Amino acid sequence: MVSPTKLKSVDFYSLLLWIVVKKIPRDLTEASFSGAGLSIVAALVMMLLFGMELSSYLEVTTTTAVVVDMSSDGDFLRIDFNISFPALSCEFASLDVSDALGTNRLNITKTVRKFPIDPHLKTTGGEFHSGLASHHINHGEEIKQEFPDGAIQLTNGGFESLSHHFPLLIVNFNAPWCYWSNRLKPSWEKAATIIKQRYDPDTDGRVLLGSVDCTEEPALCRRNHIQGYPSIRIFRKGSELKEDHGHHEHESYYGDRDTESIVKMVDELVVPIHPETHKLALDWGVSNDTAKLLKKAPVTGGCRVEGYVRVKKVKPSELQEKMVFLAAENRYL
Repeated sequence: MVSPTKLKSVDFYSLLLWIVVKKIPRDLTEASFSGAGLSIVAALVMMLLFGMELSSYLEVTTTTAVVVDMSSDGDFLRIDFNISFPALSCEFASLDVSDALGTNRLNITKTVRKFPIDPHLKTTGGEFHSGLASHHINHGEEIKQEFPDGAIQLTNGGFESLSHHFPLLIVNFNAPWCYWSNRLKPSWEKAATIIKQRYDPDTDGRVLLGSVDCTEEPALCRRNHIQGYPSIRIFRKGSELKEDHGHHEHESYYGDRDTESIVKMVDELVVPIHPETHKLALDWGVSNDTAKLLKKAPVTGGCRVEGYVRVKKVKPSELQEKMVFLAAENRYL
């Protein structure tokens, strides 16, 4: 139980008055219960105000501004944009533009450019060109047969040595929980078995097909900027000759994922490599169709999307209605 003496000791007002105006005798500034009560109330109010100010400071607010181009040069307005994503690969970054109702989508592919960036938003390479966006990927018929001698399971420890030993190391980065990874697995294992019989790793040694479980080897997948499953990457021996800003270049395969297409792709990549010397011939020998399915993989995990879009100018009456709507929407943010 709190004693009266201790309760009176929290009378901050009498103590402060005695400290500031020392000429007043100490007995005239004696603490009282009412002073202690006021001091406690004042302390609680100050704590409440401090909490409210801190909450207001930490609160995230959204502000919307509308800038109108009043020039008379045509009916269209050019809107430039430059967006940086430190943790989104250009391989999976895309931009869609639609009207306010979402019923009319605009094709701005020709006016959009993507560049790989590092976590510090610095450009790490040239423009990234995506694969065939309109290409429908064929996974082939369902394969129920198992191939135990198919693709080799790669780990973080042995990946570097194998990538420098074989002129071609083609890897399927996957995740067991991914539906599309499970769709690819039978075709990939069958293709790996065919390639192993056709180009024996011990006697021929030009190509090796492997798989990486990204749930078991997360560090290896992060190092190769794998952000989507499955991702088929092609590592060429001697890629250090094509370093770009300190990163090794490799390619991504965007073609069909049935067994026949995978085997055809590997065959065309192996043909230019001499079996004895394992050196690449001057003539790569890759067909134009296969070359279109191989794209340079991003060297970092970020992406900067820049470009412009031309939109029709809004009439003043419609603009006023939209500004009122935006103001009302911003009010409730």
